[in-house]
Amino acid sequence: MAAASQLPPVGDDAPLYWQEACRHLMKRDRVMKKLIPQHAGAYLQSRGDAFVTLARSIVGQQISVKAAQSVWDRFEQLPRKMTPAHVLKLKVDDMRSAGLSARKVEYLVDLALHFANDQVHVDQWVEMDDEAIIKELVAIRGIGRWTAEMFLIFHLMRPNVLPLDDVGLQNGISQCYFSGEPVSRSEMREVAASWAPFCSVATWYIWRSLDPAPVAY
Repeated sequence: MAAASQLPPVGDDAPLYWQEACRHLMKRDRVMKKLIPQHAGAYLQSRGDAFVTLARSIVGQQISVKAAQSVWDRFEQLPRKMTPAHVLKLKVDDMRSAGLSARKVEYLVDLALHFANDQVHVDQWVEMDDEAIIKELVAIRGIGRWTAEMFLIFHLMRPNVLPLDDVGLQNGISQCYFSGEPVSRSEMREVAASWAPFCSVATWYIWRSLDPAPVAY
């Protein structure tokens, strides 16, 4: 097992706090001490811009990953460029023909309107706290707290997000800390108390305990 002081190097695209977080978690948490070295060299990575990331999250709601990718591939061909202004010019029938439900079309239009009308303060997010950003995002139709939290983790790479509604985190904590017994939100918070201020990193490693392949949101 690699010592906490001998963590393998990470790429330039890794969050700046990643290795500090790993050292903290391995020192404070028995599960993390074993789990982190098993995934040496892997780390959280982001992709896309804010609008595209949120649009993909809406397209993927309540369908399989494979189906979501298929619909996204067709939808992505419609606008000349995947920007709010170009999405707002699309015809509803064309969006529906890409495989989008009427409700998802409404959600995507509302998302585009929020960005086009500066109802989300993208340029100010770096200075805003997590809850303020979540409040802005959940005002968009089709975006709930879980989606907003995934956005904070994967796009903004915020270090201390604890997505209590995430099924993967619930299952991972159950298996890693409670021998597979169901866990309550209060029990999840108790486990995560030693993770702070790096709950996002711990959550990412809990996901790896269930599926070693890292995901990009």
